[in-house]
Amino acid sequence: MTTHPAETIGRDRFAFGDNWLKFIELMDERRIEQAMGSLTTALGIEDLSGRSFLDVGCGSGLFSLAARRLGARVHSFDYDPDSVSACSRLRDQFGPRSDWTVEQGSILDESYLAGLGSFDIVYSWGVLHHTGDMWRAIGTASALTEPGGSLFISIYNDQGLASRVWWRIKRRYVQGGPLTRKGLVLAGKTYFRTRTTVANMAKRTFGESVPGGVRGRGMSKGHDLVDWIGGFPFEVASPEQIFRFLHGRGFQLRFLKTCRGGLGCNEFVFTAPHRGQA
Repeated sequence: MTTHPAETIGRDRFAFGDNWLKFIELMDERRIEQAMGSLTTALGIEDLSGRSFLDVGCGSGLFSLAARRLGARVHSFDYDPDSVSACSRLRDQFGPRSDWTVEQGSILDESYLAGLGSFDIVYSWGVLHHTGDMWRAIGTASALTEPGGSLFISIYNDQGLASRVWWRIKRRYVQGGPLTRKGLVLAGKTYFRTRTTVANMAKRTFGESVPGGVRGRGMSKGHDLVDWIGGFPFEVASPEQIFRFLHGRGFQLRFLKTCRGGLGCNEFVFTAPHRGQA
């Protein structure tokens, strides 16, 4: 078992893996196809055959599965044993088992990472800001990217005061008992439902389409809600901070999708520098 002190599961850490084990019960081909579409849109590649894909903090394993379906050789790892179990179950049920490794490991564990090598695509969506050492985790993930390869990450947007409020809510969740957690999830559900209702009314007024129950990345609103309310440790960054950090290491931004200054994750795809360029 590979762990790191900053990622030890305990009183101040959300049980991400437990949530993912529940999510995979909803898995179907529609979600898998949406996850595949999310990857190809951001990467600008329709076929990953012949490419290696590292899923850092694989969670449910949905995007590892999507990459495997697109032809990549996949290596998935997560610090949470329940996440490892969820990913392994998803592989056994839906994916070709060849060229897909699932392990327990931490992006902060140098001894574990030393044996991985480098990958054509390093993918980490909504993970590195939950490690307890976000900037180190981003730097380490970038170092695993093959020269000329793609680093695909998403990081919570810095909303200033609102982010500090959410930090306190999340910490209260992980430190609270069952009743406290249920109450926070219910309050969050009411809050987001009200926001969504108002936003959908505005969209209909201006003739815009309203999204259905399956999210654009194939995820689940209910499980994403629990993940959001309880997701601690919790760090944030502005798009400019991410760009400066990786640009200073020679990475070039190729794809950017922001949450327009609001709540959620900003998505980035960077191209790693060729040797001698960093």
